[in-house]
Formats: sequence, structure tokens, C-alpha cells
Amino acid sequence: VQLQASGGGLVQAGGSLRLSCVASEQILSNYVMGWFRQAPGNEREFVAAISWRNAKRIYADSVKGRFTISRDNAKNTVFLQMNSLKPEDTAVYYCAVRMDTYYSSSMYKYASDFDSWGQGTLVTVSS
Repeated sequence: VQLQASGGGLVQAGGSLRLSCVASEQILSNYVMGWFRQAPGNEREFVAAISWRNAKRIYADSVKGRFTISRDNAKNTVFLQMNSLKPEDTAVYYCAVRMDTYYSSSMYKYASDFDSWGQGTLVTVSS
């Protein structure tokens, strides 16, 4: 599966952005989609993930209440709605997919848990 992320840009603190990630083929119900981010000089960190089967969601503590991950099954697309953005949210945002053969109720938040990655989209939040 190839992933194409888009929607990044420059926004003032307190503003909003919506990221999209389109998959090149059908996302199966056993899969988990995730968003990660990487700021300059930092390691890639988990942001959010969603189960394709039941839309179960998990978030990093740093974005809870501000970011929302969602999916459009028909369009094989995952979204990340980012509200109340802060300068510390500035990073390259990556979408990723974990392609399990069988459904698991487990959720995943480590980069090594995911199998395929998009190219990243830059989000810059000015103060």
C-alpha cells in the first residue's frame, strides 16, 4: 500500500488544519492507520491511530482534545483534524498503515509497528 499525505501548511497559533492521507489500494478491515510527526532534531513521535474495522481511536497525550483522527472507508482515506494548534505542533506529519493479516483489538503507537509510510506533509505553526 502506498500512502499520499497532504494538507500541511503555515498557520497561526490557535488555528486549524486538516491533513489527509489517501491509500493506493483498499484499506482492509484488519488494518490500522496512524499519524506520526517529526520535528527537526527530534525522533518521530506518535500522534494518533484508528482501527479500520471499528474506528477505535487512540491519541498521544499532547494532542488529546485538540486533534481528531477519522476515516472515509469508501475513499480509503484517513484524516487528521488539528485544532487549537500550538507552535510545538510544528513538524513533518506522516501517515502510516499497519497491515495485519487478522483482526486484532490491539492498538499501536510505535513507528516500528507500522508497515508502510507516506512521504510526509509539513505543518508550521507560527506564534
